[in-house]
Amino acid sequence: MGTPADRTGPPQFCRLSLLEGTMSCHFPLFLLATVTLPPVYSELSPLFLEELGSNLGIQVFNQIVKSRPHENVVVSPHGIASILGMLQLGADGKTKKQLTAVMRYSVKRAGKLLKKINKSIVSKKNKDIVTVANAMFVENGFKTEVPFVTKNEDVFQCQVQNVNFEDPDSACDLINVWVKNETSGMIDDILSPDHIRGQLTRLVLVNAIYFKGLWKSRFQPENTKKRLFVASNGTSYPVAMLAQLSVFLCGSTSTPNGLWYNFIELPYHGDSISMFIALPTESSTPLSAIIPYINTKTIDSWMSIMVTKRVQVVLPKFTAVAETDLKDPLKAFGITEMFDPLKANFSKITRSENLHVSHILQKAKIEVSEDGTKASAATSAILIARSSPPWFIVDRPFLFFIRHSPTGAILFMGQINKP
Repeated sequence: MGTPADRTGPPQFCRLSLLEGTMSCHFPLFLLATVTLPPVYSELSPLFLEELGSNLGIQVFNQIVKSRPHENVVVSPHGIASILGMLQLGADGKTKKQLTAVMRYSVKRAGKLLKKINKSIVSKKNKDIVTVANAMFVENGFKTEVPFVTKNEDVFQCQVQNVNFEDPDSACDLINVWVKNETSGMIDDILSPDHIRGQLTRLVLVNAIYFKGLWKSRFQPENTKKRLFVASNGTSYPVAMLAQLSVFLCGSTSTPNGLWYNFIELPYHGDSISMFIALPTESSTPLSAIIPYINTKTIDSWMSIMVTKRVQVVLPKFTAVAETDLKDPLKAFGITEMFDPLKANFSKITRSENLHVSHILQKAKIEVSEDGTKASAATSAILIARSSPPWFIVDRPFLFFIRHSPTGAILFMGQINKP
């Protein structure tokens, strides 16, 4: 049988899209694997499986923000789970055991459900655009195991393209062009020649997720005003804030140690995807105090305690870009073998050489505006005209989650300290 390295012609990358909107959240993730020379659940439902995947991403996020408490951090939990799933299919021995233990499911066993989840996430029923693309860039002449490639094609719609890593500049250009195309031009420099180790690099796995959606209840541009935002370091500065008075689901709850925080759901027009905003009730409570207590079960619990209210929402209009090295956060959870040149076991990718992972890097970008891409503030004209409604003012550091309701997938999440 022929191997992917023997194939010719351009790859047919999967790019499933929905109706055009105006919210764009771009979350490409790539993994570089380089060559060197030396409790799992058996029965899963789609909702439970996606909860496991999203929770892993949330835990990685929690690790990242510990070292970056005052920065904007944006990640894609679903993207992290996807790239680790692709790796798990190529791992064996203790390397596979570590990945499976931390992810808490076997990708091989859960393949049909994962495929069903991915299909639902990009479904036209969402109305808002969600695209997911996975690719495998393989060194010319490198022999990969056929089952590894076919399973990734089946579960993650991952296609293969040959590349010459001995020419790092051209290899980077090729991969960056792919990323740029899959993120509609928003991210074009995810990989640099420094990430490629010339004659040693054998494989680059790439996952790109793109989201673009319209708010169900749009913010009017004429209501956008400059308001003070208090950053995590206590500095106040003016930020363009969007505003509207409308009906939303919102609520309050507390962490196990008694710290209260507020949350609100801002749905997109297709009603399948929503942005959730959460921030401490008291301005004196740092965002870092509530982050460790929020996971998929917490967010699910919000659904049962949210109430419908006519609310004056004030939200920053912002763009955030974040680049993150996921190696240390993953090591903190016990995924260590795959980074060790002497211990990594990726024999299901190839039996001709010993592979280990040199980098797992994610670059993400989110834009939030009046139409949906960016977040906004309250309307003074309406405020004057109405009897005082409750306010939901986001004028200090906050968390956001973009959640696909049918599957519970957390597509994107982040902390915003500096809009």
